[in-house]
Amino acid sequence: MSLTSALSTAQSSLSNYATQTSVISRNISNASNPDYVRRDAVLTNSTIGAQGVSIQRAQDMALFVRSITDTSTSSAQETLLTGLSNLKNILGGNDYETSPAVLIATMRDTLATYAAKPGEATLAQMAIADAVTVANGLQDASKSVQSVRYEADKAIGEQVQTLNELLARFETTNNKVYSGTQTGKDVSADLDERDSLIKQISSIIGVTQVTRSGNDMALYTSDGVTLFETVARPVEFETSSGFSASLVGKQVFIDGVPLAAGQGANTTGRGSLQSLIQIRDDYAPSMQDHLDEIARGLVVAFAESDQTASALPDQTGLFTWSGGPAVPVGATIIPGIASSIKVNPALIQSLGGDPKLLRDGGINGAAYSSNPSGASGFSTLLDAHVLALDEPVAFDVAAGISTSASILGFAAESIGWLELNRSDAESAAEAREASRFRSVEAFSNITSVSLDEEMSILLELEQSYKASARLITAVDEMLQALLAVAR
Repeated sequence: MSLTSALSTAQSSLSNYATQTSVISRNISNASNPDYVRRDAVLTNSTIGAQGVSIQRAQDMALFVRSITDTSTSSAQETLLTGLSNLKNILGGNDYETSPAVLIATMRDTLATYAAKPGEATLAQMAIADAVTVANGLQDASKSVQSVRYEADKAIGEQVQTLNELLARFETTNNKVYSGTQTGKDVSADLDERDSLIKQISSIIGVTQVTRSGNDMALYTSDGVTLFETVARPVEFETSSGFSASLVGKQVFIDGVPLAAGQGANTTGRGSLQSLIQIRDDYAPSMQDHLDEIARGLVVAFAESDQTASALPDQTGLFTWSGGPAVPVGATIIPGIASSIKVNPALIQSLGGDPKLLRDGGINGAAYSSNPSGASGFSTLLDAHVLALDEPVAFDVAAGISTSASILGFAAESIGWLELNRSDAESAAEAREASRFRSVEAFSNITSVSLDEEMSILLELEQSYKASARLITAVDEMLQALLAVAR
């Protein structure tokens, strides 16, 4: 080997080492960046035998696809669990202490005590107070359920806005990747940015990607609707100003196609958006149906019947509602009745009413009185009220639970329905988060930066650098010797 070729080889080696060192330094500086993918500076040989450095980006597409899929399912399940937990909190949390089942059971016990001592005025007032607590509990629960729907609707609007912003950024980044690939530019940083955007999008909605020639990419939802192909497709949604039992939330449209809600406690949703729709349009309305059926059952159970031969229609008794004094007919949900149920003012002493009418009847006039003489020992009507809470009545099949049960049984079954769904959602959330963690960890093991490994490579490069530097020094000494001889 001539001195000139030796010098050229050493210089080439130093240049390659400098490039490799630069890549490692970049890796080390981004060690804590979760969106950074490790670069490897690999020595390559050209067709003429010259060595160069090729910068390669660590990647495993199969693991990446798995990680974003698991991110979508975990995000959907966690969002659903949060929504169901919010519904549970409406009823008092772990012990359901403010649930209709607990409040009605307390009222029944007080009524039973009053029936045993019908002459006690204090017990009459206590029974009315418990009834007021039941009515207020139903009103508050109904209002809170609609609040959960409103908050879910608002979150849908925020997520749609975020999704549109992410898709716009994806379009810009994808264009950089495509144009850079065409011109031979290093697009590693742009690929990192594009992958990061896909991760963020996948937490909102399930996404599948298709890579085409030139590193171009198209995005589709899990259901095959186009999110991005050449340009970002619009995601449209209009929030509602408020909710009631009879109001239906507006749909989310992706490229003109409505987005379906997730189904089941182990949700079929992909991304938080479908689970928010599920809470707003499925679980919260179902809970509202339960409350409305409980309220309807109470109005019917405590209704007053004509005690004469006049065949007067039944009228609301202890409990009335916005449609009173008419009594609901048939086993059909009356949307929003739970939000307007209240204790009849004719029984509330502070409003000028008489609590003893609960014992005697006659809230709607003398024709409805069961104890016209006002006998203090009369307990027939009170006993009937107590029994009415435990006797089977018909409920609307649309409520999704029993169609024949006592009011107390139906209220307890509503709790069981909610707890079963919340428990299933919690178990599924734990399993899906574990799967997400494993897939993200596996992908990270391949693509993330290991400081120990990078420092080890850096030490090897340092030794190689010293060897090349010594070669240059040796060539320089030889050239100096030759020049001395020539002189």
